[in-house]
Amino acid sequence: MSTQATTAATAAAGVRSKARKKKRISGSSITIMVFLTMCAAFVSVPLYVVIVTSFKTMDQIALGDVFALPTTWTIEPWITAWSEVCAGMTCEGVSHGFWTSMKILFPSLILSIGVSSVTGYALALWKIRWAGTFLFVLFLCAFVPFQIIMIPLVVLNSSIGLFGSIWAVAIVHSILAMPLLTLIFRNFYKDVPEEIVNAAIMDCGSFWRIFIEIILPMSANIMIVVLILMITTVWNDYLIGLTFGGVGTQPMTVILANTVITSFGAVKYNVDMAAALLTAIPPLVVYFALGKFFVQGITAGAIKG
Repeated sequence: MSTQATTAATAAAGVRSKARKKKRISGSSITIMVFLTMCAAFVSVPLYVVIVTSFKTMDQIALGDVFALPTTWTIEPWITAWSEVCAGMTCEGVSHGFWTSMKILFPSLILSIGVSSVTGYALALWKIRWAGTFLFVLFLCAFVPFQIIMIPLVVLNSSIGLFGSIWAVAIVHSILAMPLLTLIFRNFYKDVPEEIVNAAIMDCGSFWRIFIEIILPMSANIMIVVLILMITTVWNDYLIGLTFGGVGTQPMTVILANTVITSFGAVKYNVDMAAALLTAIPPLVVYFALGKFFVQGITAGAIKG
């Protein structure tokens, strides 16, 4: 019996091996791979040109071969872009805009994530009759174009004396982000078992105590998702910083635009490319550092109906 069983197992293994050998890549898989390769090339080729150009001298750039690697690598354009390039009448480099963007980023994160997490928690766990209507209004507000409400926001910030300051930019970012972030937090907290909350209430847990001691420790994944979304949105913003930021309070993107637009004499393409990369590096670093947790937060139910 053991000999027959061994023979049968060997035969079955041979059949499976032949089946695996006969398996080929289907035409649809090849089509998808070709399409994805084209999409990757569409993004990566311009990025390659930007990176390579930032390490070239102007003499090499004048030759016109944008895809060629530098014959002599230099970091002088990066140094100039960081500390010496002129934006309008000032020549402090994009480093001034970097620190201004940092000052805008942290208040924006604290205000938007702090308020939206509490409102999302309340909407998810409170049984309110008008919760559905409120969620529908939030859904509409999340997709209202900023240009429609820009003038009223300018008037509002001017009336309270914040227009032209860092706080004006941070508050506008927070207000615009709250509808979407509230929906995200609400959908995530909706999966919290009611038994846990009911047990906490029976133990005389107040609203804030339940939120701080139970809900927040369970929110690590969704917090990272929202954190990455907000950092990318706030750091890459141009229009809000240009509209609400005053002289000396404009973010890095506005400084970059002024640098490119107000160049004097010959255009230094290597410096412009280095300045663009310096502006893009911070959100890229955040995403690569927290990208794994971002995927975990999405799969844990961060964005679903």
